[in-house]
Amino acid sequence: MDLYSEFAEGLKDLDGFSHLILLYQFHESRGYKLTVTPFLDSEPRGVFATRAPKRPNPIGLSIVRLVQIRGCSLDVENVDILDETPLLDIKPYVPEFDHEENCRIGWLEKARGKVRNKRSDKRFSKNQ
Repeated sequence: MDLYSEFAEGLKDLDGFSHLILLYQFHESRGYKLTVTPFLDSEPRGVFATRAPKRPNPIGLSIVRLVQIRGCSLDVENVDILDETPLLDIKPYVPEFDHEENCRIGWLEKARGKVRNKRSDKRFSKNQ
């Protein structure tokens, strides 16, 4: 993941963190529906109860593992975004702030554990 050189100074001290939160724009997303059938489910759900990319405000969030920083380039793992996706912000992942115990995950409870072995079925691709 490459950043503009003007942001290099902002990467100072980021190498001490193992994980990052990336905020980005779903730049290939066009339009939205308030009810969608999400990945890992076959029942229509409210868009705000999903991670569907076609949203009223097309902003995405991902938590990734930082492997290394080379100049203005971040090597990260567990990326689930398209190449050339406009990055809006980078924040360090801080477990004391970003991890909650005893969380409910609503309709996703029945899909718990399935996501790691599942690939997107393209239902949210730009051609859909």
